[in-house]
Amino acid sequence: MTKKRLVLWDIDHTLVDFAGLGASWYAAAFTAATGAPLRVHPVFGGRTELATTTELLVENGFEPVQDTIRALFKALVAESERAAHRFAAEARVLPGAAEALTAFAGRDDVVQSLVTGNLPEISRHKLAAFDLLEHLDLEIGGYGTLSVHRPDLVPHAVGLAAAKHGTPFDADAVVVIGDTPNDVKAALAHGALSIAVATGLYSADELRAAGAHVVLPDLADTDAVKTAVFS
Repeated sequence: MTKKRLVLWDIDHTLVDFAGLGASWYAAAFTAATGAPLRVHPVFGGRTELATTTELLVENGFEPVQDTIRALFKALVAESERAAHRFAAEARVLPGAAEALTAFAGRDDVVQSLVTGNLPEISRHKLAAFDLLEHLDLEIGGYGTLSVHRPDLVPHAVGLAAAKHGTPFDADAVVVIGDTPNDVKAALAHGALSIAVATGLYSADELRAAGAHVVLPDLADTDAVKTAVFS
């Protein structure tokens, strides 16, 4: 029986580019959740939503208590829903993303899900805007609500996938694809294969320096992506 591979995709700057829309959502959501204006703006770069929100509350003078964090998460989801009609005009799917997802979906030996700093609901909104949901199992993903530490998301997703598919998904069968050093670190922390794409804020050299096993300029060459995943 062919051993299954678990391919865990990042979203922002890997599959899609939302061109800074998240920063505007945070400004509105912060005010909705706290009643105060956002003075210090968030830094993303492969971090989890829980990490970003916790730091943001502290730097803007609020205690990061669970009720406030949950209120901010709820407000962020509402902002993404309100902005959905703008996605086609202000965001874009990155070259080769749809083709890569489709190519792996046609294989019995690949399971595809997410490891992303996004909230689960916003993950769905962003992918649905470009018809990228069909080939991803979002139920077994690792999301930004889980931990302030990005590496914690990988074993969570692996555990859910193993339970659903009845296979252990050993480290050498797990592939993490992303565009930041944090994506790379999350893969390496669990012995997974790290594939990095230089479609975000980090250069190919920076991604190699972080320890990525394979660095691609983008996902446009589907054969190169497939070769990397099965290398």
